[in-house]
Amino acid sequence: MSAPLSGRDEGKPAHNSRHACRSHGNIRHRENTLPNPTGRRFPDATRSGTSAHWPSDWRQNSRLRVRTRLWLDSSGLGLERRGSALTRSLLVGICAALAAAFVWSLNFIVPFVIGPYSIFDFALMRFVAAGLMCAAFVVSRRHSMTSLTLQDWLIAFWLGVIGCLAYFFTLVGAAILAGPVIPPAIIGLVPVVLAIAGNVRQRILPWRTLTIPLGLVTVGLLLIHWPVGDVRPGPAPLEGVVLAIAAVGLWTWFGLLNQSALTKRPAMNAGIWTALMMVGAGLGMLAFAPIAYKMGLFRMAQLGLSWRVAAPLYTWSIALALSASIGGALAWTIAARRLPVSLAAQLVVMEAVFGTVLGLAVHKRWPTFLEAAGMAVLIAGVVAAIRVFESRPRPLATTA
Repeated sequence: MSAPLSGRDEGKPAHNSRHACRSHGNIRHRENTLPNPTGRRFPDATRSGTSAHWPSDWRQNSRLRVRTRLWLDSSGLGLERRGSALTRSLLVGICAALAAAFVWSLNFIVPFVIGPYSIFDFALMRFVAAGLMCAAFVVSRRHSMTSLTLQDWLIAFWLGVIGCLAYFFTLVGAAILAGPVIPPAIIGLVPVVLAIAGNVRQRILPWRTLTIPLGLVTVGLLLIHWPVGDVRPGPAPLEGVVLAIAAVGLWTWFGLLNQSALTKRPAMNAGIWTALMMVGAGLGMLAFAPIAYKMGLFRMAQLGLSWRVAAPLYTWSIALALSASIGGALAWTIAARRLPVSLAAQLVVMEAVFGTVLGLAVHKRWPTFLEAAGMAVLIAGVVAAIRVFESRPRPLATTA
């Protein structure tokens, strides 16, 4: 063990500092042979009654600054708590995003598990139930609602209408008309659309860099749509594709608006924000119910609501009200606050994967070779597009 720095050695680095920087197994040796950037006392230095300090000419000594940076990176003193907290935050965000993607993918199978009832019967029961549960939560937290403005309420309500209600109708309609593979594949384009929308709003990349990713996406969609034998994608694939594209547009709108709203409200509680969105979705469904009834979209009047007939409707409505509506929105709000947009966008792709697997399971068939290949190429294109945006040059931070 070498002796601590003495007073006469303050103006120059210790003679064996190069050896100390190359040593990876003796942190205490580096603590006593390199300048101490924090000014704190280390164990050996404390016993000897001395402590190391910055040299007086450290700003002019670039080699010393490099060695000090290596010392900071290797020792990690003072960064353990921050690093572990950051890791926990990322882990929570990733788990929340994956959970949201899974419960949202359950929407793809709703039309095939609720029996003879229509998706409008299901939507009325699901979103009204979720709205009532969240309204009770809001009432229980009324002491925390005094700081909310009318604009906060209206934006949250509107997010619930477009991100929950309208998105659900377009998504489920696409699953009915286009089958179990095409709608999830198109929904998987959401991260690319979000990235392109961001590039339109703030030009950060030349468009030619997106040629390969968008080419992969196009090839993947063509493979999925390619007819094979007797396997039909759905009763009306073209109309289903239109509804799926509309769902992508609604989700993109919801994602941009929700991100902007949360950025302007950093102190907003995630639970309260989620509850307000669900109340908005429930109110939107109640407002739409008379129109849907006039159009003959409900079947509850003809079929009745006895448990013998409506058991699947009750079960799935309550289950998705709790998991997909409340749980999914809450999980995504948590993820949006802990993950960078690029990482969150990659995790959204898992909704398409989950939706395809569940849809094929409900239809009791395996994917065709072209469907599987198209899905793989499509996901590769989505990931490639996100990587392009991740690798863009970032401006260097400047210090005053």
